[in-house]
Amino acid sequence: MTTIGHVFQINVSDGSVPKQGIHSSEITDAGLSEDRVGNPKKQSGSSSALCLYSLEKILALQKEGHPIFPGSCGENLTLTGIEWEDVKIGTRLKIGKDILIEITGYCKPCAKIIGSFKGGDITRVFQESNPGWSRVYARVLSPGKVNIGDEVIITG
Repeated sequence: MTTIGHVFQINVSDGSVPKQGIHSSEITDAGLSEDRVGNPKKQSGSSSALCLYSLEKILALQKEGHPIFPGSCGENLTLTGIEWEDVKIGTRLKIGKDILIEITGYCKPCAKIIGSFKGGDITRVFQESNPGWSRVYARVLSPGKVNIGDEVIITG
């Protein structure tokens, strides 16, 4: 069965968090055209062009009392309707008509996102201690324009 989700929010910033939502953006080999990263030495390059997270995970964390919200953890795309446990290294996602990305790794939480977690517990989204709750990095295989509401399909 094919899982079809959607882009809930597109998030950009000048290198800080939280990232702010916008309606659409161009996704290039380097990521969202309007976005800047806070630490280019660690957060740039083709293998970490995009950071993705799940709206459903954000809502579950809010129920636990964490003040997290879309964009507050620095993700570029907040997705909804995707089984997050199916998003693993090597997974490919088709976004909209043209975009194809491949998951390359799990994001290690940094001190910049501490405000999104009760008691500052950023390990709540650390893959090693809480598998399945991490944000993920992706490389862009086919660039294009992304819009809020675009379909997201796990292709393999």
